[in-house]
Parts: sequence; C-alpha cells; structure tokens
Amino acid sequence: MQWQRFAEQMAELARDLLEKPSLQETLDAISTAAVELVEGCDAAGILAVRKGKAITLSLCGETVEASDRIQGQLGEGPCYDLARGVNGERTYRIADMTRPQPAWPAYAEEARKLGIGSMAGILLYTDKEDFGALNFYARRPGTFTKDMETAGWVLASHAAVALASARTIDQLEHAMETRHAIGEAMGILRERHRMSEDEAFNVLRRLSQHHNIKLRDVAQRFRTERK
Repeated sequence: MQWQRFAEQMAELARDLLEKPSLQETLDAISTAAVELVEGCDAAGILAVRKGKAITLSLCGETVEASDRIQGQLGEGPCYDLARGVNGERTYRIADMTRPQPAWPAYAEEARKLGIGSMAGILLYTDKEDFGALNFYARRPGTFTKDMETAGWVLASHAAVALASARTIDQLEHAMETRHAIGEAMGILRERHRMSEDEAFNVLRRLSQHHNIKLRDVAQRFRTERK
C-alpha cells in the first residue's frame, strides 16, 4: 500500500463525507469508498443486526444484499456474528471462502454459490455502542491482507461516527421504510394521474396536512389500496 497516496485519499474522503446531506448518503459513500480504496475489493456493505434481524444499511455491489439476507435467514455468518458482537471480536478475515468454514458451515456453502472467494470485516463501534459491521468481499481467495485493515479501520470509524449521530438503528430503519413507502405512493400517483415527481409529493403532503396524519401513513394507504 502506498501510504502517502492512501493518506491523501482518506483526507479527500473525509472532506467529501462532511458535505453529504444525509446519513444514508454518508453510509453509501463509505461503502463505495471501500470498493475503490481497498485493493481487490469487489463489493462492500454495512450490516446491522437488530432483534435478530439482518439489516443492510448500505451496499456497493450485488453480492452484499444476497450475503446479508442469507446470513439473516440462517442466523450465522461472519458479518452476522461480528455485527452482533459475538465473542467480542472487532475484526475478521477469511482468506479462502472456497474451503469449509466450521464456524459457519451453511453460510460458507451459500457464499461459494455467490462466488465469494475471501471476506473481511470491521466492527462499527463507539465507547457506548456497537452499530454493526463494515464488510468487504472479493471474488479471489487471499485478497485481504493485514494491510487492508488500516483502510478498513479508517472507513469503519467514519461510519461509526455517522451512525452515532443518528439516535438509534431503529430510527434509521424506520426512515428507510418511510422513504420507500413514500416513493412507492408517489409512483402510484404518477402512473395513475400523469403527475411529475414534485406534483405527486405535493399531493401526499397536502393530504397529510389536511387530515393531520403522518406523511408515511398517507403513503401506506396508497400502497394498501393498490393491493
């Protein structure tokens, strides 16, 4: 790793993250940076586990969502365990996912089907709370060395600070669900009434104000009626 160039990239990333207008955009930028800055990394994402449920907070690459979903369904996997704080570990590196993994036998088999060759992860934490894990994926075995942990720790620290500024993971998940519901309701209005995006949003907002109910609840009614 060329440390001078790496330091410059980290400084550029820090400035870029400060300009992000939302937590989601900050987390997405961190996942993207992981792929761009960690040599050999093909995909990266941030996983949280809340009440046993695996929640993909951010991703860059198709492998991430499938991997998170499988680990949540199986209740096992390196990302899942790290995000839950199992064994008190703060990092993991798996050099060759094509070989049997006694700790996660069912997940390892599914990971091979996804074409995952090696993995690594860093815990997102502050002095008061663990937030999840930043995970790195590569198609080639032996991709992640000890050197990559430096980049991983820096990226994970940025993510942990960003998440610490949000009040709880539950609120973030709620915000993501709200955004999805509103987007779907706007899509229904645009399709039915040939509205622009701004016009559809204004209709939802006026209904919310007129009936004195939350915007998310208005959006949910549109989704229910469509079904």
